[in-house]
Amino acid sequence: MSIRRSLLAVFALVALVGCVAHPRRNEHTPSSPAHRMVVLVPSLVEDAVAVGAAKNIVGVSHFTGDISAVAHVDRVADFSSVDVERIVTLHPDVIVGIPSQARLLAPLRRLHFRIVLLNDDSYADIFRDIARMGSITGRNAEATALIARLRATTVNMQREAGRFAHRPRVFVALGTGPIWTVGPQSYIATLIRLAGGTDAVTSLPSAYAQYSAESLLALQPDVIITDPEVHLASVLNREPWRSLRAVREHHVYLVDPPAILQRPGPRYTQGLAWLIEHLRASLR
Repeated sequence: MSIRRSLLAVFALVALVGCVAHPRRNEHTPSSPAHRMVVLVPSLVEDAVAVGAAKNIVGVSHFTGDISAVAHVDRVADFSSVDVERIVTLHPDVIVGIPSQARLLAPLRRLHFRIVLLNDDSYADIFRDIARMGSITGRNAEATALIARLRATTVNMQREAGRFAHRPRVFVALGTGPIWTVGPQSYIATLIRLAGGTDAVTSLPSAYAQYSAESLLALQPDVIITDPEVHLASVLNREPWRSLRAVREHHVYLVDPPAILQRPGPRYTQGLAWLIEHLRASLR
């Protein structure tokens, strides 16, 4: 399954279990390092791998096919279900997910498994989740060092992006039928700002939501960003796309692999570098 479909699957999951309260954190963190973890979200898998805890992961979701470090690990969940029986047989010390998975994980909680729920919605969550994964796995020093490297890299990239003459207005196309995009609450919008652009969508009910064709036509963004699985090229000769200035001026860019931009994990700096490069190209 593509990264875009994985991301949209997360949207579907949020809608499916939206009635569940969304605490900032579930604090049932093991007091000793977890040696066996089930990690149900790709961004959190990447956090664990980045702090050196890949060998601790015994179960993941079906959306981690691009993460080679866990290629051999059991797939125990998709966007709407978890394989409770399979997880039980893996004997994890901890199960890590996001708050919208709370209801799906309720049977495991009743079986007294330790559950840690981490938000991965915002830019700040990237660093909080890395730190938390370091704590869960007993790799605090590695997590602290990784966060310092990422922050330093980001500062250097921001200096480069600060040289832009003006800030291009960017529309992120996550789907075309219907149109899906990102709002200012999303961490992708933060990356766009760090890269020297602005999120063209200034108001959205959530971080990711549907967007009307009429609103997009009125918006007239300077740049459109999408990924290959959206197949945007197949609709560029239709409205509202063909009437957009960004399309006429060929400022439509495909991010590949999509995970560097769409996944809020330690590879976000690759996505930031990609954004800076392509926003610069749009200004030539």
